[in-house]
Amino acid sequence: MKMEQVNNQVVKTGDWVVTLLIAAIPLVGLIMMFVWAFGGNTTPSKANWAKAMLIWAAIIIGLTLLFTILGVSIIGSMFL
Repeated sequence: MKMEQVNNQVVKTGDWVVTLLIAAIPLVGLIMMFVWAFGGNTTPSKANWAKAMLIWAAIIIGLTLLFTILGVSIIGSMFL
């Protein structure tokens, strides 16, 4: 059986500051979220955080699209 080595190092405060800074950059942050979430060389706490952030991003994008379509429909129906 192959034993998988788990990286259980503690993420330091300075590392979190850099992580949040990188995550705040629009396109780079999104790409890095996928790298941190599904990359093999990331600590479990950072991977779980990145997965949670991707879930929140998907929820926010979905709600934004829903309300935009709803708003455009309502405004469009006023002119018919």
